[in-house]
Amino acid sequence: MSLFAINRHNGEAVYSQIARSLLAEIGQLYRLGEYLPSEAELAARFGVNRHTVRRAIDEIVHAGVVERQHGKGTRVLDAAMDYALGERTRFTEQLEAEGMSATTRILRKLVIPAHGGVAARLKLKEGASVVWMETLRLVDERPYCLISHFLPEVYFSDALEAYAGGSLHAYISTRYQVNLRRSESLVTASMPLGDDARLLNMPQHQAVLRVKSVNVNAEKPEIPMEYALTRFRADRIQLRIRP
Repeated sequence: MSLFAINRHNGEAVYSQIARSLLAEIGQLYRLGEYLPSEAELAARFGVNRHTVRRAIDEIVHAGVVERQHGKGTRVLDAAMDYALGERTRFTEQLEAEGMSATTRILRKLVIPAHGGVAARLKLKEGASVVWMETLRLVDERPYCLISHFLPEVYFSDALEAYAGGSLHAYISTRYQVNLRRSESLVTASMPLGDDARLLNMPQHQAVLRVKSVNVNAEKPEIPMEYALTRFRADRIQLRIRP
């Protein structure tokens, strides 16, 4: 018998009340990776049918608190990480300062012609050469985001060969004596495209947060030095916007 009393007369759906109860329990009693009782056990405990329990679990799955694993049950996820978007945010350094292990995997490195939005944001002529890098960022060995970096080749001609991982901005600061400052970020939500879902190890139907950022030379802010398109797993991150 549940200690949570379901009120069938207050206008709130029963499944919504159960979802609230489960959310409170998860916050107090469960750790990352633990499994909730089965739907049959929860149905008996709350005195409802399994369909109602399933709808309640749907609610907390949608909230990103748990995930269903076929043949295993409903697994508790970690809370969304608080990630600040500021003028000088560095993914690797920010997370390591909070005691987390942040690593970078370089997926692709090419020199390509800049077109459309990339050329416009970097204030380059159509077809100008840019260094394009795709990196996967992991926190404690779990994928959190994919980043497409576009750097004007005129400023970073040897970055294609020399950059080998870690904080790209720290690398640029050390090698080129250029400190980057974020000048703008545009945040939208969308479904993952291409192979993003596979690389982020997430369902194809789950949203990502897309952040388009322009980083300029801190000493010469009229010169864009990097355009970055980041795709965050929306269930593992909450963005804190700092002026």
